Amino acid sequence: MRLVTRLAAAALRLPAARTGRVTVTRDLPVRVRDGTTLRTDHYAPDLPGAACVLIRTPYGRGGPMRLLGRLVAERGFHVVIQSCRGTYGSGGEFAPLVHERDDGLDTLDWLRRQPWWTGAFGMFGASYQGFVQWAVAAEAGDELRAMVAVVTASATRDSTYAGESFALDTVLTWAELLQAQTVPWLARQWELKRGQPRLVRALTHLPLAEADRVATGVTVPFFQEWLRHHTPDADYWRGRVFGDRIAEVRAPVAMVSGWQDIFLPAQLDDYARLRAAGARPRLTVGPWTHGSPGLLVASLREGLDWFAEHLADRPATPRAPVRVHVGGAGGGWRDLPDWPPPATPTRWHLQPGGGLATGPPAGGGPDQIRYDPADPTPSLGGPLLVAQRAGAVDNRPVESRPDVLTYTSDPLPGAVEVIGPVRAEIHLRSELSYLDVFVRLCDVDRRGRSWNVCDGLVRVEPGRFPDDGSGVLRVPVALWPTAHRFAPGHRLRLQVSGGAHPRYARNPGTGEPLGTAVTLRAGWREVLHDHAHPSAVLLPLAKASSTPGR
Repeated sequence: MRLVTRLAAAALRLPAARTGRVTVTRDLPVRVRDGTTLRTDHYAPDLPGAACVLIRTPYGRGGPMRLLGRLVAERGFHVVIQSCRGTYGSGGEFAPLVHERDDGLDTLDWLRRQPWWTGAFGMFGASYQGFVQWAVAAEAGDELRAMVAVVTASATRDSTYAGESFALDTVLTWAELLQAQTVPWLARQWELKRGQPRLVRALTHLPLAEADRVATGVTVPFFQEWLRHHTPDADYWRGRVFGDRIAEVRAPVAMVSGWQDIFLPAQLDDYARLRAAGARPRLTVGPWTHGSPGLLVASLREGLDWFAEHLADRPATPRAPVRVHVGGAGGGWRDLPDWPPPATPTRWHLQPGGGLATGPPAGGGPDQIRYDPADPTPSLGGPLLVAQRAGAVDNRPVESRPDVLTYTSDPLPGAVEVIGPVRAEIHLRSELSYLDVFVRLCDVDRRGRSWNVCDGLVRVEPGRFPDDGSGVLRVPVALWPTAHRFAPGHRLRLQVSGGAHPRYARNPGTGEPLGTAVTLRAGWREVLHDHAHPSAVLLPLAKASSTPGR
């Protein structure tokens, strides 16, 4: 195993090991307050006074986690990897976010009773492994000295119902992934080789309340609950989000995310809350999706550096508080003092004839499309749970559909650099009261390929957005934040459509409940772009304040 870790450390360009001797104890029973036993592995370095790094996960303690445990332990930390309840040998039933506060605090109490405990620990992990960090962060006290939160957030509710729609692809894919952990390895490989046909069928199935059984063969309790408790005021989520106590967190936090990650907006909200509370978190956002290999490598390097500084009092690598990767030709890494950086919000107005320009709208009649939920506008790339289907892709196939409007600028005479939050304001009139508005910003290169940069969706229902008396609604759409350089000769393009399925659940057009809707109603809608209805996308044009990163 020592040879494997040496080769892995060299390939990943990790700091030098501080010891080659690591004792591993597997399947330790950690008993929590309700009597449930959580199975736990301990990687102990042969170093006196080493602090602890805790990883709590529903994804198992074998395979890559074993390598991770050894790599971190060799660099001078006790590593404790625990399976969340109901997963990989731990007792109880896995219910997302329900037990993580109590189980995490009880695990901390167990750590305090260990003979090697020094009174300091850190937490590390991506996605759900980050949710469990936020579940205990406000109550862990001064013993929690460092957090490394990777593609995760303190509150998952808003990501699950982005724009008050439903993140169908992410939630159903995750449910299928968790259920697949109970399937024999060979059967799982066969399912993946076949392209997961059951999941593909489930993503198009109605009603959604049956989709979990189509995908997995069983009813998944949390999937059913998330379909029922989807309104913003649902009591269900009050005990399952932890953002209301983020100002109480005293541990230094390092955040790592990607521009095409499903939790990016929520994670940047966490950054803003920490900054408002006087904290100085470290933020890294790269050209990654939720499961990018590059993301995992970068997060391990960031984590080891953060733990060396805050758990071992070793000097950290000097760097700016915020590092972001600017996409597009001529981009690259930039160092920033804070997020978002200074920028000039600039309106690019939708124009007649499919134009997009910074000048005022030139008038003209509205553009019309018909959205049919029986043939929903497909999603293509973007922030998805599965890396193979996510990220930037050529959008021309979806842009050729009659239910997608596109607005494109003239070729740019010089580079346009957009860094920060992006939002759109779409004025529309619809024959249906229930509809979705999907907006996507793309970079059209010199060959005409249209690469998605960022996007967002908003669900419209009666009373959510007031009309102007003539039936026209002004719909604000928050797109994913971005950092992108549009090169000279490229063009900006804005898509406007009625959905992005199956990334978001299709809007049936009827107002029926999310989980039971089966009636599909098609309808026309008009996008207006005149002086009284200046539909536009607002882009933060970067000022000359960012510096190239090392």
